[in-house]
Amino acid sequence: MIPVYLINGFLESGKTEFIKYTLAQPYFRTKGTTLLVLCEEGELEYEQELLKKTKTVMEVIEDEEDFTIEQLMELEKKHKPERIIIEFNGMWNMKDMKLPIHWSIDQQITMIDASTFPMYYTNMKSMVAEMVRKSEMIIFNRCDGIKELSNYKRNVKAVNQQAEIIFEDSQGEIEEMMEEELPYDLNKPVIELDNEGYGIWYLDSLDHIERYVGKTVQFVGQVLRPSSFPSDYFVPGRLAMTCCADDMAFLGFACEYDGASQLTQKSWVKVTATVANEYWPDYNGEGPVLHAVSVEKTKAPKEEVINFM
Repeated sequence: MIPVYLINGFLESGKTEFIKYTLAQPYFRTKGTTLLVLCEEGELEYEQELLKKTKTVMEVIEDEEDFTIEQLMELEKKHKPERIIIEFNGMWNMKDMKLPIHWSIDQQITMIDASTFPMYYTNMKSMVAEMVRKSEMIIFNRCDGIKELSNYKRNVKAVNQQAEIIFEDSQGEIEEMMEEELPYDLNKPVIELDNEGYGIWYLDSLDHIERYVGKTVQFVGQVLRPSSFPSDYFVPGRLAMTCCADDMAFLGFACEYDGASQLTQKSWVKVTATVANEYWPDYNGEGPVLHAVSVEKTKAPKEEVINFM
């Protein structure tokens, strides 16, 4: 298997700058040849000195119809690379991308220019979603002076909950959401979560569980009882529209409740629960687990689906 590093993002999002920086790092050096497949050319160029020093050969594929398994195999035969970096064209459909069967994507990273993100997210939401859906890391750069970073994070986390999201300005990496920016008071005896609050709490809990351990939350959610769960556990949660009407995700954490086996699937309940950080098999480690204080039947909220669009 040949390891592949896939770097995607729209034009001028910082892909070339990121790849050049990475190639120059001692930890990324390799004895063999690195094949760099360039699918679009921006303002920045790769200097021949850097390519030679890092044993990197560059090939350009300008048209999407030429990005085929056959063409990629020809490049492999020509250069016999030890590894491959693909700087993918952000305007090409990620769903249509096909690689040779023995090319294995070791890491996928999405670069996003924070200053142009609102424009792309508003006008090309489905393309943004496909771009970030399978990325292990999403880097927002050029964040200087931008105050909506917490909203940006919520937009992409709704599509890819497991991705590591990094924000950078001209001074380096920055913290994207401070506690005082949350739409609820962490110091209240019971943190009441409305539609907006629930989505933010869910996503923020994945990154900052330490903020919520021992806290009590209250929200209206729908009952999900997976067959694999113990009889005294269920998942209260909400459906969220992450990209379009056909792209929905159920957001919820496992909840311990003595009466879980008596709950009706898809019924609506008002849950009051304390938050813990505990081992759960689905997490492959520790993560947010709720312990119900009370679970009451209730009617469906006016807006049943949380909209992240």
